[in-house]
Amino acid sequence: MKITRLSLRLRIFFAMIFLVLLASILIALVAAYQYSEETQDYHKLRLERKEISIKRHINFIIKETSFEVVPEKLPLIFKDEIYKIANVHGLQVNLYDLEGSLLISSKAALPYDIAEKCVKAEALNTLSNTTTHRFVELREEKGESFRSSYTYIVDEKFKPLAILNLPYLENDDFLSKELNEFFERLGYAYLLMLIIAIVLAYFLSKYITKTLKTISDKMNQTRLEKRNEKIEIESTTEEISTLVKAYNSMIDQLEESAVKLAKSEREQAWREMAKQVAHEIKNPLTPMRLTVQSFQRKFNPEDPDIVQKLDEYSKTLIQQIDTMSAIAGAFSNFAKMPAQQNELLDVVKIVDLALDIFNEDYIQFAPEKDEIIAKFDRTQLIRVITNLVKNAIQAIPDDRIPQVIVKVFEDNNRVVLNISDNGIGISDQNKDKVFEPKFTTKSSGMGLGLAMVKNIVETYQGTITFTSVKDVGTTFTVSFPKEY
Repeated sequence: MKITRLSLRLRIFFAMIFLVLLASILIALVAAYQYSEETQDYHKLRLERKEISIKRHINFIIKETSFEVVPEKLPLIFKDEIYKIANVHGLQVNLYDLEGSLLISSKAALPYDIAEKCVKAEALNTLSNTTTHRFVELREEKGESFRSSYTYIVDEKFKPLAILNLPYLENDDFLSKELNEFFERLGYAYLLMLIIAIVLAYFLSKYITKTLKTISDKMNQTRLEKRNEKIEIESTTEEISTLVKAYNSMIDQLEESAVKLAKSEREQAWREMAKQVAHEIKNPLTPMRLTVQSFQRKFNPEDPDIVQKLDEYSKTLIQQIDTMSAIAGAFSNFAKMPAQQNELLDVVKIVDLALDIFNEDYIQFAPEKDEIIAKFDRTQLIRVITNLVKNAIQAIPDDRIPQVIVKVFEDNNRVVLNISDNGIGISDQNKDKVFEPKFTTKSSGMGLGLAMVKNIVETYQGTITFTSVKDVGTTFTVSFPKEY
């Protein structure tokens, strides 16, 4: 029987059972990995505790001894005491001089003869060149794992006297027994869970197939700001066929919404471009008019007809200049943003609303408070957020795990927005051009987004700044007063 010919009910049933089994295996693997990590931490911390206790014991003996506390006298000081230390703490103890030569060892007190006559150069270098003055060596001997620590013994003036070496056998018998018992109990729990899952899968799959028509009706009512492809499938159950048709119908509506949205964005872009065009056209008009009028007044005609000709020429030129000015004014009126509608609004709520249009799950929103009230235009605040977040997304290269963080907080009666990314950053030569109209480093776009954001923010007596590190990321900071 081919799996494609199985009924939807059986597919759901087998899928649920498979997921339960897969989850069981994954949890068992995670438990085994966690056990391994905990075992390593257990041995590491146990050796550290042993080392601290033994050093305290040694310091006590050094404090109480009648011998002169110098490296040469240590074998005499610890001649009998080193065996007591090893017996009390259950760990072999080796003492080396500062050059790495063995002074005295308690190896006879333990069955594991793992003492070395000289300390390795790597250990000596680590002891002398690190702030912790400690070195831990991991090694295998006769199928058993040893963790050996090296540290200094110091006198009352903290001057190193010798090197303390503690070879520690990593015995995992107790932990292995606990792990086996854990897996045994886990197996019983999974067996019970599998039986329950089979029963639930049977009834749930039966229920799902009966309610697919309801699901398709709900999907017909869904409107998402996202582009999706249609589902194309040749042979399927009647319920799934209904669901697919409903989904495809929804996609058609989403496509229409996407076209309208794209049109709206293009119109906005052209409004910004119209502003720039109007500015470029209107700048030379006044100087041209003044020049022509001055030339008209100061010219000394000798030809009786030249005055009339010059007057006609000047009037014609002035008329054309007035026409250009009217065109520029029309462009400027077309490019004007909607009138500001200042209102008291919750900045946190509006920013969260603006981020909803983005489908990227790596965008993180971290407001300092649940509510920050300020006076601003709702539409223009959304425009600021969407432009900055869109720039942040586009700045992240494809070969990097993307991260965009949006923060909102208050600072001295001002609202501050931070938009950070881990993109390619802004080069030093481009930092002065970021807010210039028509400047862009992207292959598409007209470079009006940041210029428009700066214009909006400054309208509300706010500021926009940024910090950027090449190939690390960029952070834009927008600040504006709560009361405009």
